Amino acid sequence: MLPDIRCNEYLYSVPKFDLGKSDIKDFMKELCGFHEQFADCFQRSESREHFFNYMAGQFSPLERKSIEPIALALKDGNVRAMQRFVSDAPWNEEKMISKYRSLVNDDIGGPNGALIFDESGFVKKGQDSIGVARQYCGTIGKVDNCQVGVFAAYVSEHGYSLIDKRLFIPEKWFSDDYLQRRGKCTLPIDTVFRTKPQLAVEMLNAVVEENVLPFKYVLADSIYGISPEFIEAVEALPSKTYFVSVPEDTFCWLKQPMTMTKQYLWGGKTRSKAFLIDPASKPVSVNELAGNINDYFWYRRKVSEGTKGPIVYEYTRRQVILSSAGLPQKTVWLLIRRTLGDDPKYSFFISNASASTPLKTLIWLSGLRWAIEQCFEETKIELGMDHYEVRKFPGWHHHMLTCMLAHFFLWHLKIRLGEKSTIYYAIAA
Repeated sequence: MLPDIRCNEYLYSVPKFDLGKSDIKDFMKELCGFHEQFADCFQRSESREHFFNYMAGQFSPLERKSIEPIALALKDGNVRAMQRFVSDAPWNEEKMISKYRSLVNDDIGGPNGALIFDESGFVKKGQDSIGVARQYCGTIGKVDNCQVGVFAAYVSEHGYSLIDKRLFIPEKWFSDDYLQRRGKCTLPIDTVFRTKPQLAVEMLNAVVEENVLPFKYVLADSIYGISPEFIEAVEALPSKTYFVSVPEDTFCWLKQPMTMTKQYLWGGKTRSKAFLIDPASKPVSVNELAGNINDYFWYRRKVSEGTKGPIVYEYTRRQVILSSAGLPQKTVWLLIRRTLGDDPKYSFFISNASASTPLKTLIWLSGLRWAIEQCFEETKIELGMDHYEVRKFPGWHHHMLTCMLAHFFLWHLKIRLGEKSTIYYAIAA
């Protein structure tokens, strides 16, 4: 389902990833051509062969697309050899990612592209897989035993694709109690705890340093929206605009409050402290602000066609001054979205977009995060992204990288054959 806010009157529309069942000539030959570009990323010919077979298995109609079913579907398939390849064999991942992002740029790169950061959870039964813990799993919407990956996606008027990944490893995994498990999972010894926003910043900086994919916007949900480190990393990039979700208890002012700085001595040193001149000028939560805005200022927009009819929201915006520790911080756009009805539900977004940015652009940005959600859905449904059974740190990254490449390969076929073409994405086992 393609939301209207990605089709009409906005900066650009994002094409739909609609795959048909009609056959394409020489699918396997084209897949071989795609794989040839990564041949020098493996040391042995056996690894190159396993790489091809593993991705071919992801395109197959197998019900479960994990290592064992894929290996057994091959003539003279060797399960242990495939397991060693995915979890233990050397891959030049850095080189593969660099080549891959160059291919992404060739097909879907554009100056108004956007980087999107989000996470996806993978439910696990055991306790031995790297990074597994009881934590919130967005896939099922509750706390459960799972692994969580932080991903970066790229979207433009030409399409969308995942372009990087990091496995979030909970802090308790770095305690002495987990020393043996870290060794079994071959976690590099120099790995240190990173929060999800810190992992996102690593990926953002990698894309910027590589300077291959052009982008103008950075989008993320509230985990990253409330992270000073993430916001500062984007603000440090010239001419980049962030658009991020924030929770309802984010505090702000509609007008700049007056402050004063007072100096004082502490421990023999002169220090300073800022405070509000008028203590009654307290910030309000964005939720309280939204509830007090007159209906006159809300604009109704249809975002998509649902199974029960059109899905419609109302939007309004304000320039606000964010509060940090009770003091004014920075001026940003606040976009508010609400559902229709007597008991509306609100969603909140902030952006450093210029003061002249029209409302329709902010509304359009609020829908672009749909692209990374589509990446997760398509790679899980079509390519077995969540079917893996690897336990080791390298194995998780190798599986996710293969899923990313396979998803992009289908986008490449769609783009190569033109908008009206359909492609056959299931290969007989």
